[in-house]
Amino acid sequence: MNDIKLKSMLEQFFIEDIGDGDLSSMTLFPEEVLGEMVFVAKMDGIFCGNIIVQLGSSIVDPFTKVISHVSDGDYIREGDEIATFQGSVQSLLKSERVLLNIIQRMSGIATETNEVVQRVKGTTTRICDTRKTMPGLRMLDKYAVRMGGGSNHRSGLFDAVMLKDNHLAFAGSISKAVETVKLNIGHTVKIEVEIESYEQLKEAVEANVDIIMFDNCTPEQIAEWKVIVPDSIITEASGNITKETIYEYANAGVDFISLGYLTHSVQAFDISAVVSINNDL
Repeated sequence: MNDIKLKSMLEQFFIEDIGDGDLSSMTLFPEEVLGEMVFVAKMDGIFCGNIIVQLGSSIVDPFTKVISHVSDGDYIREGDEIATFQGSVQSLLKSERVLLNIIQRMSGIATETNEVVQRVKGTTTRICDTRKTMPGLRMLDKYAVRMGGGSNHRSGLFDAVMLKDNHLAFAGSISKAVETVKLNIGHTVKIEVEIESYEQLKEAVEANVDIIMFDNCTPEQIAEWKVIVPDSIITEASGNITKETIYEYANAGVDFISLGYLTHSVQAFDISAVVSINNDL
């Protein structure tokens, strides 16, 4: 993860929340009042976001002491302590909500990813994300997928060519689109084409693309059609794939399954903050 970029992001998140100052904690507690705050898991799953805990608290107050009890990717259970913060009560209360919001989302993504990764265990298929991330949080969302045992798809529109149905409709055909793209990109850039029919699959194979996505195809169709795809072309399945059907898709022999719901509709991981005054710190 890019720590420089992350620091800038966190600063903006705190500016949004704190504004000109935390009226609640500033009017209740003098700066010299010290306390302790412990993040505690309220469910079982995969934790993600240790760097958020460490870097985020230091941005609000560099004198806050942070003790992490778990690492990213660790399986935690309800009641486990995640991190302990010691320092000014004002600082602890200022940082609490932003830190919780982020690590709850990241841990939710990591937990959901890990669940589907376990469901395809025993196959050679890998689980990956999509661009259906929360705007502004893509770096964190994709990091959380990795911590859950998944892989990342392209980072954005800029690092790979992906020709979807609308691109092909404008271009006229897969052959024309791929030919044009190859004339205008560097040799290190991969080309992925989305197909929905056997005819499109044959055209993509003939165009010698790098990756073929079977979009909204059944596992039976994929297993039957995949035999014409050479080993040099990576295969991917996407669209209408659920936890209940994911093993069937993996068993069809695709290299990757991409799942948008890992990031676009994730359930936040439940974490609470337990606080106490402690002027002996």
